[in-house]
Amino acid sequence: MATNVKVVKRRGEPNEKLIRRFTRKCKKERILEVYKEKTGHYVKPSVAKRLKKQQAIRENKKNMKKEQEKFSR
Repeated sequence: MATNVKVVKRRGEPNEKLIRRFTRKCKKERILEVYKEKTGHYVKPSVAKRLKKQQAIRENKKNMKKEQEKFSR
């Protein structure tokens, strides 16, 4: 999964804001998390539990949204 994140500087935009936009894009596309998973980066048990819970919440929201779309049709 090769992803290239490209951020173009807007007219009059400070460098700090450009860097913030870049970091937000990277977080949104989960580039760092995927890298850490693939390289075998150690995850503390408490962090692993929190991530698992967040993933379950995301999936639950996604499923609820799909069900809502079915009923609205």
